[in-house]
Amino acid sequence: MIDFSKGLVPAIAQDLENGEVLMLGYMDKKAYELTIKTGFAHYFSRSRNTLWMKGETSGHTQEVKEIFLDCDSDSVLLKVRQNGVACHTGRKSCFYTKVDSLNSKSEILAPTKVSAYDIIDELYHTILDRKLNASPENSYVAKLFKRGENAMLKKICEEAGEFALACKDLSKFENYKDLKREKFGEHIDGNPSYDVVYEASDLVFHLFISLAAHNIHPNQILDELAKRNGISGIDEKNSRKI
Repeated sequence: MIDFSKGLVPAIAQDLENGEVLMLGYMDKKAYELTIKTGFAHYFSRSRNTLWMKGETSGHTQEVKEIFLDCDSDSVLLKVRQNGVACHTGRKSCFYTKVDSLNSKSEILAPTKVSAYDIIDELYHTILDRKLNASPENSYVAKLFKRGENAMLKKICEEAGEFALACKDLSKFENYKDLKREKFGEHIDGNPSYDVVYEASDLVFHLFISLAAHNIHPNQILDELAKRNGISGIDEKNSRKI
């Protein structure tokens, strides 16, 4: 049996039919036990700090047919029947990049579109990919990472200010509808709230970049909000440790 006293153990998923390595995940004791009990691969997400079943949102589940432990019983090999694809990018395997030299990479497999993945998870992993692999000359996200944390945080402040101004403009538009729209700018599809949505999207996007800099998945924010649901803001603030 596996000794989980030291924490998480790596778990490799391998295609049952052709032996292709699909992905590397991590398991805690509960994930391992659920995998055995249900016959479907479960993992523990280090970025989200939570247990999850592979394919629970996308439908791209892994039916576990065989389980092997290594000689030290501190890592797991799952031989699976992959339903759909294993990688959130839409590729069959997460290992799609060939290293040509110590300093360069070249993509060797094209992705297929996977719309079933949650947009938050997809965007976060895209940012991580830009962080690790993209060139600052070709990627805005990579350029921000190259410029450093101060540049990322400055953008958050700028976007927060633009969001606040968009909200104020919308309030003016709603309170003074008799004035010409030109005074408040044009709006896509005649929707005066679009500017607020647009600036909010910019703000959230830059928040995601700073979260990715510290390898914090945005779902941890959602989990925190879920904990607070039903608790008054004053009580929640008073419950924090100083």
